[in-house]
Amino acid sequence: MESIIEIGTIKDVEPWAELRVALWPHHSLEYHRAELGRAFLSENGEAVAFIARNAANKAVGFAEATLRHDYVNGCSSSPVLFLEGIYVRPVDRRKGIARLLCDAVADWGKSLGCSEFGSDARLENSASHALHAALGFEETQRVVFFRKPL
Repeated sequence: MESIIEIGTIKDVEPWAELRVALWPHHSLEYHRAELGRAFLSENGEAVAFIARNAANKAVGFAEATLRHDYVNGCSSSPVLFLEGIYVRPVDRRKGIARLLCDAVADWGKSLGCSEFGSDARLENSASHALHAALGFEETQRVVFFRKPL
């Protein structure tokens, strides 16, 4: 079954926000709806999202990316295409959908002159590490952030 990959638009907000809740459950559905409007539907040219749909036209995954002009760990150019999030429903995994989404993001970044594609994952998220490796990313650094209240 072939997946359809398209740029996310206002018509995708509800299923897209629901997929975001599955990836980032620490935020509410309302938060995700608002974030989509602010970050990805503003048409500022600095962010893009692609939605994956199955043969029944149901949203089954997404990838979000931005252009980062600040330093990106392990990269030496600017701007850097940065994968902010990628998610495919568990039932739809291992069908090449994440690769199609990532390829669409990469093509978008290349069209804007990016020569590097960055991403990150939490240290304990070994499934994400494996996905990144399968998609052709190479690990550049591991880091632990600290804070001290004043």
